[in-house]
Amino acid sequence: MSTPDTDGPLAEQLLRLTRRLHRIQKHHLEPVGITPAQSRLLRTLAHYETPPRMADLAQRLEVVPRAVTSLVDGLESGGLVRRAPDLSNRRVIRIELTDAGQDALEKLRSARRAAAEDILAPLTAEQREVLGGLLSALLDDPGRRC
Repeated sequence: MSTPDTDGPLAEQLLRLTRRLHRIQKHHLEPVGITPAQSRLLRTLAHYETPPRMADLAQRLEVVPRAVTSLVDGLESGGLVRRAPDLSNRRVIRIELTDAGQDALEKLRSARRAAAEDILAPLTAEQREVLGGLLSALLDDPGRRC
């Protein structure tokens, strides 16, 4: 006798929600002119006190360095970031936000708030609070492997 797959439907719901979140975020980012991955890189870049190296960004984003190079290339061509030599080691290139990049970050914050509101609109304030607690429990789990 096989045991019922009680977690299967929940896993499917989470995957469907993830896809929906991605679609909604992409829709809200279109007017800003950047992709969700570029948005993530810009937001990550804004958290550094001094401009990071590409390797630092790759590590923080948990991607391969080549992926960061492609993202930086796209953002640089849009004038949102620039590559700058490290003053103490000229072999090192650092990635800096430009003024246009700072402006784009403000637009991104608004777009992310609008996307979140679209997703959370059906929930009451109490349901949002419960969901926040559940998500925190899942995200802050010290035993997670990935």
